[in-house]
Amino acid sequence: MPLPHDRKPVAGPETAGQALAQVARAVDAFRAGSFVQLVEGAAEGVAALAVETASEAALNRFAAASPLLVLTHARARTLKIRLYTPDIVAVPLAAPLNPRHLHSIADPMADLAEPLKGPFQTLRGSLPNAYSAAVRLAKLGGLLPAVIAGPALVAPVDSVEVPVAAITGYDQLVVDSLKLITRARVPLEGAEPAELVAFRAGCGEPEHYAILIGDPPRDRPVLARLHSECFTGDLLGSLRCDCGAQLRGAIEAIAKAGGGVLLYLAQEGRGIGLINKLRAYRLQDQGFDTMDANARLGFESDERLFGIAARMLTLLGFRFVRLLTNNPHKIEALKSAGIEVTERVPHAFPANNHNRVYLRTKAEKAGHLF
Repeated sequence: MPLPHDRKPVAGPETAGQALAQVARAVDAFRAGSFVQLVEGAAEGVAALAVETASEAALNRFAAASPLLVLTHARARTLKIRLYTPDIVAVPLAAPLNPRHLHSIADPMADLAEPLKGPFQTLRGSLPNAYSAAVRLAKLGGLLPAVIAGPALVAPVDSVEVPVAAITGYDQLVVDSLKLITRARVPLEGAEPAELVAFRAGCGEPEHYAILIGDPPRDRPVLARLHSECFTGDLLGSLRCDCGAQLRGAIEAIAKAGGGVLLYLAQEGRGIGLINKLRAYRLQDQGFDTMDANARLGFESDERLFGIAARMLTLLGFRFVRLLTNNPHKIEALKSAGIEVTERVPHAFPANNHNRVYLRTKAEKAGHLF
């Protein structure tokens, strides 16, 4: 298989919109099991595949290219891989590459069935920014945070190309591009004077919503709740978490207070996505707590970004909030994004037999105030 072919260097994005579009195309490519080329200035580019979706045919293109398996520190710790480099580790691989074997390294669902992995040798020198950007790309796609990387010439000529800067700056670009799209009156049970406000960023990310109850004034602190979407808790009434109770309880509390705002953020599973949350649930069934489950998957304990919430509040005209929360991190995140939090309003609900350990873990490991 011929690997080398000439390629012109890719220029960086000229506008924020172009950068967002480039990242969106790269995310789609990863989810489809296709190559992405990550480029940074005049440096040699990096070709990458997401481990979760990589096919044997695609992996075969790395046969003569000294590929690397790139993992987060969280996943590497689980596999007892030594950490010599910041944020990520790169493990040299030998051909032929087997997709099932690679998936078993990246996916903790296989840890009990195949506990003897390794030993792993890791690179000790500095790693190109493209490697960590590729892992971030996998996270943005809701995939396991693990990639196979190698020289750019490995990738097909028509593969998607994305500047590393577009990925590293993506989160702020999403915040800056957020716009209020539409709003409509939606009477809610227990909160009839309610309005649903829709927000969309200039990319392919899911929309975020605000539930505005009553007509709270903008010149003094508004009672507010930041609620991350939870399909299982909000819609299905799952007892594994307290999300459904928090959502309905917040609407009730805001209505009783005479008005306020609830932000419904598209950040399922503390930012790891629904599929990875379900994987975390399976790990919890094996005896790991919610924080350890996230780490075994390769994620931080909380991957949410609250700059989007601050932008929503600003677009709605709110600069001061009384925040319904048990999570001190939300307070600090809003403050750092320019929203003044004048008061923390406790927002806790009774535990049940299914979420008792989950709530205790949030208190003991994440510092939640119950």
